[in-house]
Amino acid sequence: MYERASEGTVEVPSRVDLTGTCPRVGIVLAAGRSQRLSEVTRNGSKALIRLGGMTLVERAVRGLLAGGLEKVLVVVGHHAGPVAAIVNSVAPGQVRAVLAEGWEAGNGASLAAAEPFVADEDLFVLVTADHVFGEGALDALLGAGGPAVLVDEAPGADAWGAGTRVRMVDGSAVAFGKQLPDPSIDCGAFVLPHRIFEYQRIAADTGDASLAAAVTALAAAEPLQATPLAPGTWWHDVDTPADVAVARGLLRRSLTKRGDGPVSRYLNRPISTRISMALAPLRFSPDMVSFVSLLLGVAAAVLLGLGHGIVGGILVHHIDEHLGSIKATIGH
Repeated sequence: MYERASEGTVEVPSRVDLTGTCPRVGIVLAAGRSQRLSEVTRNGSKALIRLGGMTLVERAVRGLLAGGLEKVLVVVGHHAGPVAAIVNSVAPGQVRAVLAEGWEAGNGASLAAAEPFVADEDLFVLVTADHVFGEGALDALLGAGGPAVLVDEAPGADAWGAGTRVRMVDGSAVAFGKQLPDPSIDCGAFVLPHRIFEYQRIAADTGDASLAAAVTALAAAEPLQATPLAPGTWWHDVDTPADVAVARGLLRRSLTKRGDGPVSRYLNRPISTRISMALAPLRFSPDMVSFVSLLLGVAAAVLLGLGHGIVGGILVHHIDEHLGSIKATIGH
């Protein structure tokens, strides 16, 4: 169900200029356990929380594949079996689970478990399963052309209070930490060089096995581009039950269209997106929605033929306005 790293360490290549290099592989950290989400997860993995009918870990994997990556590794730990089962079903041949036996030491230790599986990669993308990204949010990071971190330069007060702050100097991130007073926070998404594993070992030897410590050690030694979150895109860190509700709301609102008129924006779209979110766990296909629309169209025609014009007209209106939107949003 998942793979273990072999014994020993992988030789770290000497530093090279990676400017213009595009990553081919992504890593998703999905090994941790969140006590604050225990009422939602029932002490299982928060990576299995569903948003819009899709688990957090599947959403993270599909987001990386949609961004053009060729392969994705998912590091599992807590509740490893169920998480790996989801992961291995997403895109066989492109996605696989890797077990981090020391995951409880910190997310930096979880990252270390992936080292042997990216030995041939100069750069790779790293995200955490509990960070949800809206459409287009990762585009700038994936196109950074070198080591980089996605940063939110204007986070809300709650996000800033809970987030890992980023110190930036001349467009580069130079330090990470929850204790920093700086206004920007990282979005839990990075493009990292293979040398990050060396810095992770250095940080762990000082007693800090966190990802922030590893990335700080890297940023102190070499440039790490700070890539701002693009305007109009969104992300959210899911750490509490309230965060789950916020993320669901952000996801639902992202299903609206910029070209919607007032009626669609304030009446039709709020109804259709809520129905779509409710139906998403059932994994209805757009073709199934089309079939339902056909059946309702036949029913409307029968009602109109029997002289029930008002009822038939209302049914036709809702088929046109709502089911078409539901089909589009479920497909999206």
